[in-house]
Amino acid sequence: MVLYRRNRVAGGAYFFTVTLKNRKSSLLMDRIDDLRESVRYALQKKPFRIDAFVVLPEHLHAVWTLPSSDHDYSKRWGLVKGHFCRRLVKSGLLLRKNARGEYDVWQPRFWEHTIRDDLDFVHHLD
Repeated sequence: MVLYRRNRVAGGAYFFTVTLKNRKSSLLMDRIDDLRESVRYALQKKPFRIDAFVVLPEHLHAVWTLPSSDHDYSKRWGLVKGHFCRRLVKSGLLLRKNARGEYDVWQPRFWEHTIRDDLDFVHHLD
């Protein structure tokens, strides 16, 4: 298994890009209510602050700030992605599973950038 190096700062702010596996899909826009509910679900399970959130047809960008004692943004994205897929299946949408038995909707990872200072924060909000 590959170990990805991620900068984890408790209470840190992060910029994320999260992408669907099918880059030609418009699933995020088509199912925006399911995405909203999935983010609410993650917020309820593992709280964080949403500083910015932009949804495009096949990917999204977000800036989150985590609680001062927590650095686990990966778990939060797992909650969002998993809940979104479960909502799609529950609604009757047929989703393929990959070799690991996971729904083949999202790219397996995401891109993250740790916000360094106020200027970097403003830059990523823009």
